[in-house]
Amino acid sequence: MRRIICTVFLVICVFRASFGQVVRDSIPVADSIPLKTEHKQKAIAFVVPAVFIGYGVVSLAGNNVIRRLDYTTNNELQEDHPTFALKVDNFTRYAPAVAVYALDFAGVKAKHNLVDRSAMLLMSVVISQASVGGVKSLTHRIRPNGASDDSFPSAHTSFAFMSAEFLYQEYKDQSVWYGIAGYAVATGTGVLRLYNNAHWVSDVVAGAGIGILSTKISYLLYPYLKQKIFRGKSANMMVSPGYQNGSLNFNLIKRF
Repeated sequence: MRRIICTVFLVICVFRASFGQVVRDSIPVADSIPLKTEHKQKAIAFVVPAVFIGYGVVSLAGNNVIRRLDYTTNNELQEDHPTFALKVDNFTRYAPAVAVYALDFAGVKAKHNLVDRSAMLLMSVVISQASVGGVKSLTHRIRPNGASDDSFPSAHTSFAFMSAEFLYQEYKDQSVWYGIAGYAVATGTGVLRLYNNAHWVSDVVAGAGIGILSTKISYLLYPYLKQKIFRGKSANMMVSPGYQNGSLNFNLIKRF
C-alpha cells in the first residue's frame, strides 16, 4: 500500500504542479498590471522546482520521514516487482525535446526560431547536467541496487523534466496539452527509475526540480545574453543534435 500511495503521490505532485503552472502562465497579463506584479508572477513559477529540490535536500539530512519513505517505497517495489527491467526510460527522457522539433517540422510552429530554441535547449542541458554532476560528486549516495554511489539526484529524471519544460515553453501559447503531455512522459520516466531500482524517490523528485529549474533559468537568461553577445541580431550559428554512446548531445557551430 505504501508503494502505491508513494507512486501515486509522485505522479500527482509533479503532474498537478506542472498543470497548475501551465494554467497560471497561460493567463494573459493585462497591460494595466504593474511591472512589479508581472515580476512576482514570474518568481512564483520558480516555487515548484524549488520545493522539489528542497524535498530531496531534506532526505540527505539523515533518518527523517522523507528518507524513511525512500526505504519503504523501494522495499515494496522490489518485493512486488523483483524482476522488473523495462529500460525505456533511457529514451523517454529525450522524448519531449524531440517532440519540439518534430512538431515544428510538421507545421506546428514553436515559439522561437530554430537557432534560439536550440541555443536555449543547449543552455538548459549544460545547466542541468553540470548541476546534477556537481551534486552527485558531493553527496555520494548509494543507489538502491548498490551499483554505484551517484544516486542523488536522478540524471534521467532531470533531463526528462528539463525536456518537458522545454516543450512547455515552446508550445504553451498553442495549447496547454503539449505541456501536459511532456510532463506526463517525464513523470513516467521518473517512476520507471524507481521500478528499475536505480533511484530513491527523493532522487527522482530532486532531479525533476533541477530539470525544470534549468530550463526556466535558460529561458530567463538567454534574451539578455543574446542582446549582449549579438546585440539583438541573429546569431550566425547552427546547433546540431546527435546521439552517441547512449547519450543525446548537441554540437554548436558559430561562424565569426
